[in-house]
Amino acid sequence: MGQQGDKAREILMDAAEELFATHGIDAVSNRKIAERAGTANHSAIAYHFGNRDELIRSLINRHLGQLEGRKAELIAGLGDTATLSDVIACRVLPWVEQLESMPHPSWRARFLYQIRTIPSVAAVFISSFEINDDFDILLENVRGTLEGIPEAVLRARADVLGHMALGICAEYETQIHEGSEEGSWLSVGYFLIDAGAGMLSAPVTHPGDFMALIPTPTLI
Repeated sequence: MGQQGDKAREILMDAAEELFATHGIDAVSNRKIAERAGTANHSAIAYHFGNRDELIRSLINRHLGQLEGRKAELIAGLGDTATLSDVIACRVLPWVEQLESMPHPSWRARFLYQIRTIPSVAAVFISSFEINDDFDILLENVRGTLEGIPEAVLRARADVLGHMALGICAEYETQIHEGSEEGSWLSVGYFLIDAGAGMLSAPVTHPGDFMALIPTPTLI
């Protein structure tokens, strides 16, 4: 498409991410995105992305290569004595490091949180992350510390952890935008690691029959 086309795509994605994060997915039209991007061509989304779902997919995958590279680096560093916290850190730290590296204001966490909570685009989100979901493989490294916890419970807790992490990061990103934040992205990350380790390893006190209704988890 060339440099000019690539730049136009980036400007449109910047505008879409901000508007989606601020107003929600379904409340933002393609026309509003084009206007926020400073173009009079209200068909710009169709021209550069084909359709709205492809725009959303492009936004979801926008920084995925960097995220996966950092995650692979951390996984490669896991030793034979890796703890559950070490395993969770392989998923959490690349995410918070990426958020910390973004220019201010950033909209990434709030955009992804909107995606997770809007049924009309949830399928796009899930399909974009399915091929990258190796959390089950990572858990095999520490399966001994999770003895007695049924697989269905682990998967349901992992889904809760994903929702919790996105929600907390979205809130912290808002606080940064408003200038009211305390601590750092790294402190947010280690809070999530500790909370996740506690959640996944907590004893099971009652059958979780309702978990059949919980979808396959897609963590950050």
